[in-house]
Amino acid sequence: MTTLALQTDPLAPPLLDAQGRRMTYLRLSITDRCNFRCAYCSPASWGGKKDLLDAPELGRIAALFASMGIRRVRLTGGEPLIRPDILDIAGRISRIPGIQHLAITTNASHLASLAVPLREAGVDQLNISLDTLSPETFRRISKQGDLAAVLRGIDAAAGAGYASLKLNVVVMRGVNDHEVRALVEHAHARSIVPRFIELMPFGQGTPVPTAELVSRLRDEGLPLSPEPEEPGASAESLSSGPARYWRAATGRVGFISPLTQNFCGGCNRVRVASNGDLRSCLGGRAQAPLHQLIRGGASDTELARAIRQALGDKPEGHRFTEPGNGATLLPMMGIGG
Repeated sequence: MTTLALQTDPLAPPLLDAQGRRMTYLRLSITDRCNFRCAYCSPASWGGKKDLLDAPELGRIAALFASMGIRRVRLTGGEPLIRPDILDIAGRISRIPGIQHLAITTNASHLASLAVPLREAGVDQLNISLDTLSPETFRRISKQGDLAAVLRGIDAAAGAGYASLKLNVVVMRGVNDHEVRALVEHAHARSIVPRFIELMPFGQGTPVPTAELVSRLRDEGLPLSPEPEEPGASAESLSSGPARYWRAATGRVGFISPLTQNFCGGCNRVRVASNGDLRSCLGGRAQAPLHQLIRGGASDTELARAIRQALGDKPEGHRFTEPGNGATLLPMMGIGG
């Protein structure tokens, strides 16, 4: 395809942002509701959005992005598994030509019954949120939810044959930072990769720097060594993303460090919120109201132009650490993670 064709056809790949970074990964929120209310993600003041996208609209958006070069889609929330049509949504998107991987981020509360049906619908990767193994700490982090149901869901996922399972832990000082070793052991016992995430400034709590966690794990008898990047690894691989991985005798351990080890230089993702607002950056403001355009009768070409215009305003990096910026950010569940 010629350069001229790329310039004149907004539907043609590649899909680039303002910095020339190639977008291959779509994070598509399908709800901003959740059956948990975790303090760092879902503040009590968050009332949710209206007019959530339906399954055909979600499928159309995913197909449009696939035509523009997206190869990997992650369904997020809120908690995506509370949607009664989740299997329909997953099946629609997994069958779209060009989509190579379909992932879901979930709190696992519904996985005991859905782990196998989701796999059969075409989901090949799950990222499961688990911040603690303690019922008391669980209740401190989330006033709602059932830790026992979460743990059952994790075990069901471990036996369902997924290509990739990751356990996401948001680490908060004085809350769950003392559990990192136990969480590593829990994950590795089920062939799951644990990933420890620095708390971002969307809600309550104090972050713990990645370097401190690595030192703590070593001090607690878990030797870690940095895992070299695979030569020729592409942004479309299952392991792509902001995590840096270390190797222990029992398996891999990942760390996501948005504050102390900025990962924006390799960004390959674009986000669409549950009401269809495209957000070009987790910490930015550039957006396009795709839902309004769709319901207003816009063509795919018009939608593609709006997407490219929003990505043309995407900043070089997030602005989490700028003074006062935390007060202007939407809650995590309002963005879609």
